[in-house]
Parts: sequence; C-alpha cells; structure tokens
Amino acid sequence: MNYELFTILQQKLRSKLIPLCIFDARYFPVMNYQETVDYLYTRLPVFSRIGAAALKPSLDNTIALCSFLNNPHHRFKTIHIAGTNGKGSVSHMLAAVLQAAGFKTGLYTSPHLKDFRERIKINGSMIPEQNVVDFTARIQPAIDDLNPSFFEITVAMAFDYFAQGQVDIAVIETGLGGRLDSTNIITPELSVITTIGWDHMNLLGDTLEKIAAEKGGIIKENIPVVLGNIESAAKTVLVNMAAAKQADCIIASEHFQAMEWSWQQHRLLVQVAAAHHVDRHTYTLDLPGIYQKDNLLTVLAAVTQLQSSGWNISQEQLQQGLANAKKTTGLHGRWELLHQHPDMIADVAHNEEGMQMLLQQLELTTYNHLHIITGMVADKEVDKVLSLMPKQATYYFTQAGIPRALPAADLKTKAAVYGLSGQTYSNVNTAIAAAKQQAQRDDLILVCGSVFLVGEIE
Repeated sequence: MNYELFTILQQKLRSKLIPLCIFDARYFPVMNYQETVDYLYTRLPVFSRIGAAALKPSLDNTIALCSFLNNPHHRFKTIHIAGTNGKGSVSHMLAAVLQAAGFKTGLYTSPHLKDFRERIKINGSMIPEQNVVDFTARIQPAIDDLNPSFFEITVAMAFDYFAQGQVDIAVIETGLGGRLDSTNIITPELSVITTIGWDHMNLLGDTLEKIAAEKGGIIKENIPVVLGNIESAAKTVLVNMAAAKQADCIIASEHFQAMEWSWQQHRLLVQVAAAHHVDRHTYTLDLPGIYQKDNLLTVLAAVTQLQSSGWNISQEQLQQGLANAKKTTGLHGRWELLHQHPDMIADVAHNEEGMQMLLQQLELTTYNHLHIITGMVADKEVDKVLSLMPKQATYYFTQAGIPRALPAADLKTKAAVYGLSGQTYSNVNTAIAAAKQQAQRDDLILVCGSVFLVGEIE
C-alpha cells in the first residue's frame, strides 16, 4: 500500500478536487490485514514500542473516536478491570465464567503476545482479520483529524466490534492506570481492582497511595467495585474513593478465603471457604501458578456481585469456566509449561510484585538447577526486580525486539551488581536454544522479565 498516495487522495477528497467514488473502497486498492497492522504500528504512537511518549493524557480522543462510531460502548454491558498485576488473569477467568454461563462475551485485553487480534475476542475467538481491515479503513478520517494513539484506536475497534457482534457483556481490561486510561469511558456493571503495586511510577505516582488513586479512577458513581489482594494503605484510598462515589465496595478477602491447595497434572486445585458458610468448594484452575489463588478469590467476589445483580451464573458454570479459562480464552504466559525434560516455563512477570510472586512459585517447585532467561524493558524498575532474583541460577540475558528493550549487555552489567551471572544472547530463542543445550533433564528453565520477551518465543 502506498501511504503517500493514500494521504494525497484523502486531501484531494476533502478539498473536493476528486469525486467521492474514486476514494470509495470499491475503487481504491485497500490494505490487506498485514499492511493494516503495519500501518497501525507505524502511523500511530505505540506505548509498547516508545513508552510514555505514546500516551495521550486525556479521554478526549477516545470519546471523539467513539462518537465518530455512534458510541458503540453504549450498546452492550461491561465489566471494567484495573490493577498492577493479575488483571489479565482475572479478566480471562471472568470471561470464561460468563461464557460458560451462556452469555455471549466480549474480552478486551492488552498487550498481545503473538497476534494483534488477541486483544479483541468474542467467546474466545479473535476478531477476524477482515474486521480489522474494514474498521481501519472506515475510521481513517478520524485518524487524520485526531492523530490518536495505537491504544485509543484499538479500544475503539474493540467497542465497535462488540457492538456489531451484539455481545451480552464485555470484560474490559485497562491498559495502564485507570483514571485516564482509554477504556475509562464506559459505565460498567461492575468495577474490579486486582492489586496495587510498584509499576509505571513515572506515570502513575511514586507512592502506592498515588498509584491506587489512578487505578481507582475506574470507580463510578453507584457502581459496585471489587477489591482484590491490596495492601492496607492503598486499600484505604480505594475504599474512600468508593464511599465518595456511593459505590458498594466488596473486599474479596473478607468474603472468601483459600484454605488448602494442591497441584494435579499441571492444574491448581484450591479449596475455598466463603464467609458465614460451612461448606467449602474446591475449584480446579487450568492456570496453575500459585499466585492464581488470590486472583481466584477476586473472581469469586466479582461473580457473587454479578449474581446479586441478576446475572444467572450457577455454581457448576462457575467451576466449569474456571477449569477451562486458559482453554476457553487463549490466555498464555502465566506459569505456562512449554517444554518437558527439562521443564521450561514462561511467565510474563516483569515488575517487583510479579517477581515476588514468581519467587514464591519457585520455592514450591522441584528441580535440580535453575536456568533463567530474562530480558527487561528499560523504563521499568529493573534494579528492584534484579535485586529479588535468585543468585543460585544460570542466567541468559537477552532482549525483546522493541525500542524500549534494555540491551542485553546493559542488563548483564546491572545484574552483576546483584551477583547474577550469565551470558548475553541476541534474542529469546537463541537464549532458549543455549539453555536447552546446557540444562539437564531434571533442571528448570524459566523465561520471564517482559511480556514482549515471552511473546517472541517460537
């Protein structure tokens, strides 16, 4: 596709120097899917590539884009989910439960691992390539007028697709923060905040209270909010924000408690007690990371709130959805077993809180020697993460293929300060090949440090 010609024709169309029919898609050679995705990445500011410079600190563009599309987000019900960690897992679990209950369910998440279309799904199926092409062509005038970010466009695309697909409900995950996140133009049935931790401090604030206030920006007037595993000072901020907006505030840990857990065939079994109930329920999760215990409690509190609001979800459907969340929704990169003998695990943990949870998992995992393949993004709290990582491991330092990636050599230098040693590799797959060659049958290979790194595993 010749983008210069495309732009010239648009300009001439607007000045009425050429007839409308010449610009009509029936006469003008439109982009194919790959050209469309390349165009979105090159034409629009993308946070995953360039960081904070891509952010638009306002909801104005998203409001304008959705107005151009006749406000598709007004035509379906939503659940809005924010949080430092866990929001992806909680979003996918809730979508799986709703789907198991027979509701046509949209799911919007970010970023994607392999395919752009992972971000936008209905009943677990990705948006078709042709829909991406057609939407981009249709919204082109608004792109030229507004110069929106990549994320703003994808949010509008998701809302438009869900409206056209006539979903019963859509689970909407925030991208970053909450208050000024592009998704925050919806009025949901329920808001959920999973955790508050140290991430994106340059954008959200340098204290947990400030970060909580930004995440809490998704709390709406008279709309209930569920809080997950949140530290007390941050929790106080969110409880007060909910009270100010007369929003019922449900704290998951006050309603549910994980009593016992075990692993069976790469599945996590969790026995849960509900407040004021004698009976216990055992839930089987196909997301086996031990940190999913906390996410499970958040999901249970959210489902209970939905049930009380009239959503018909049975206990059997709840258990079915949770047992098949990964299979139903296509979630990957959460303590995911990729290879056996030696075992190779991929996990998208990339910040201080995520690494702490990963270390808890490692303590409960049996292996002979640990091999860690890691690459990080330069604008993260790299030193804090490195300071937590185990010294008794062989490291393979690498980098994802994005401008924000910290060069592998720089990562190795930083890691040496914390007693972490290893070699550098040009990409994650050469690092994996080296680790497999060096690892013994009963060793463990762990790939972590960046969503983008995990996404490049072949």
